[in-house]
Amino acid sequence: MIPRLSQPRSLLSLAIGLALVSTAQADETLGSLDELTVYGDTYRSTATKTALAPEETPQSISVLDQQVLEMRDADSVAAALRYAPGVNTELRGGAVGRIDLFSMRGFINYQNYYDGLQLLYNDWNLQPQVDLAAVEQVEVFRGPTSTLYGAMPPGGMVNLISKKPSTRSDHRIELAGGSRNLLEASVDSAGQLGDSDLSYRLVALTRGRDGQAETSEEERHLIAPSVDWQVSEDTLVNFNLYYQKDPEMGIYTSLPASTVFKPNPNGRLPTDAFSGDANWNTFDKEVLMAGYKINHNINDNWNFLQNFRYTDAEAYQTNTYSTVLAADARTLSRRAYLTDEATTGFTVDNQFSGRFRTGPLEHNLLVGVDYMELESDVRYEDSAAPDIDLFNPDYYQIDPATIDMTGTAYSSDFTIDKKQLGVYLQDQVRLDRLVLIAGVRWDDFEGTEKGLKYGQQVDSKLEQDNVSARAGVLYELPGGFSPYLNYAESYEPQTGSDRNGREFDPSTGEQLEAGVKYKSADGLHQVNLAAFRIDKENVPTRDPNGGPYDKIQAGEVRSQGVELEALAQPAENLLLSLSYTLQDVEVTEDNTGLEGKTPIWVPKQMVSAWADYGFYDGALRGLTAGAGVRYIGDAELDAVTNEGKVPSATLVDVAIRYDLGMASAALKGTTLGLSVNNLMDERYYSCFDALNCWFGEERTVEASVAYAF
Repeated sequence: MIPRLSQPRSLLSLAIGLALVSTAQADETLGSLDELTVYGDTYRSTATKTALAPEETPQSISVLDQQVLEMRDADSVAAALRYAPGVNTELRGGAVGRIDLFSMRGFINYQNYYDGLQLLYNDWNLQPQVDLAAVEQVEVFRGPTSTLYGAMPPGGMVNLISKKPSTRSDHRIELAGGSRNLLEASVDSAGQLGDSDLSYRLVALTRGRDGQAETSEEERHLIAPSVDWQVSEDTLVNFNLYYQKDPEMGIYTSLPASTVFKPNPNGRLPTDAFSGDANWNTFDKEVLMAGYKINHNINDNWNFLQNFRYTDAEAYQTNTYSTVLAADARTLSRRAYLTDEATTGFTVDNQFSGRFRTGPLEHNLLVGVDYMELESDVRYEDSAAPDIDLFNPDYYQIDPATIDMTGTAYSSDFTIDKKQLGVYLQDQVRLDRLVLIAGVRWDDFEGTEKGLKYGQQVDSKLEQDNVSARAGVLYELPGGFSPYLNYAESYEPQTGSDRNGREFDPSTGEQLEAGVKYKSADGLHQVNLAAFRIDKENVPTRDPNGGPYDKIQAGEVRSQGVELEALAQPAENLLLSLSYTLQDVEVTEDNTGLEGKTPIWVPKQMVSAWADYGFYDGALRGLTAGAGVRYIGDAELDAVTNEGKVPSATLVDVAIRYDLGMASAALKGTTLGLSVNNLMDERYYSCFDALNCWFGEERTVEASVAYAF
């Protein structure tokens, strides 16, 4: 973990700006690390599911707090993770925002968490997203996390921590505008309700803008109220609601590599190119999540937390996908499709934790039981669609009134049910400077699919159980260095069976990680260096002795590399951060020709750096300026052949915040902001294969004014 730094008159007192301490003057002291931490009574560290400091955990974790998120103008999970080591957010390009997708340590991840509970995803197109306007901080836990969270890819996870109620009265209104006709308004209000035992937080946002691709639009509306009820000195109950409506979500279509960066006799397409149809490009998503948390201190050492959330979501989509690029390298054949999806479900996590001693050993014991249940109805239809000339496009060829979307070979109307029960145990033990952590978890998963799927009636049921383990050791040396070593396992259910009817086993992963964490005595310099190796087994691959759709579990993938994350404050008004990732990912076993190949979306190297500088004197007093550069190495264009590369990219981002209260007392509480992402407007790309590529986000400018009172 690289936590926030603290120092009198530090840069952070300005960088946090209006969001948290708008009334602070430049010469005030921010206080200690513990005072700055946003943890509330119901907060649990992603790395341990306890309130223990993440730097005591022998595994890699990064915390992106409110100061970082606001200074970098992050409004999505992808934007928040751009400067985090081990994470590649450039998978579906800048025009695609309807799904949060990234790779961690070389493994694809669609599954995010919100306040420690998974966002219920149906494995199709209906993925609940949380806007960063409602998020206090983002925690990135790298490596296998199944011992605490159950079914997860081995690369790691992201946990979004919501903004919490407060008894302190804080209110903020912000207006923003910018590129692509951006218009945005948001409200963030917190305080105590009269003289009662109730405090609240209300976050609301409305945003609209043109999409990056021609004819597309993006629109979002959200409201997220929460209330804390201090029932007694030892019992806190939190009620929370999150509602989000996304009537327009840009595009999802792709472009052939030969039209965006590979040689083409017709030239190169512009970054706003679109291969779809304006009459058949709908994505309307609505998500409601309602939950509660009960935190009860049994005594000074023992605590119980129950965290519950119910989800009701739906999404309707019309879209096209590419099939063949003609020999003229400009005419693209397409098909049209629609999806209509609805999901309901709930997840609950019960945690019982306690601190106690056995002789010289200090224990922090955690016992938990969690449960998830999801039901999702999915309808899919597709049809032939007119070809499009990419270099002279007609975006209005499809007539929704006449297109026939029924009775094709891919027609689907089926129901997905998932249930997962997990029981876990963890003990963190301290002996003077030595920290040990060990955990074990048992999962029982049940998944069914019933109905019409791809033209065939299905009635399948999958039942799998798995045991995951984790162990680590960390030693706090004098001078601030803490070397550590850990072993962790991952687990993912696998649907289907081989041609002999044997159901697949879960796909599992094992990680060995060794590293060192450093924190200077004054807390102003911090480093986390980690080397890791992950081996994932039981990956389904084609059965060489079966039909074209028969599979066996013969696949294995190895990921190994080095990650560096550093944060330093060499001067009271200068804050620097740096991250570096070197990773080598390879298919080590496969019978389809992939053995020895590198998967897509895995750059060998990624580097990023960011600097914030605050002005405390002179005409620029009250100004904080930030600048960052991020390098994304080249990646494979085709996972099957490993022929061709997606080019590397170097991107520059800048941001400034100006506290007008420093210039005039009459303007106290008012902050101006300006951010520019991809300052040099560099063309960059991501690809699934040679037929499916996306442009990265073009240069975007956003200006804002906020008032806090």
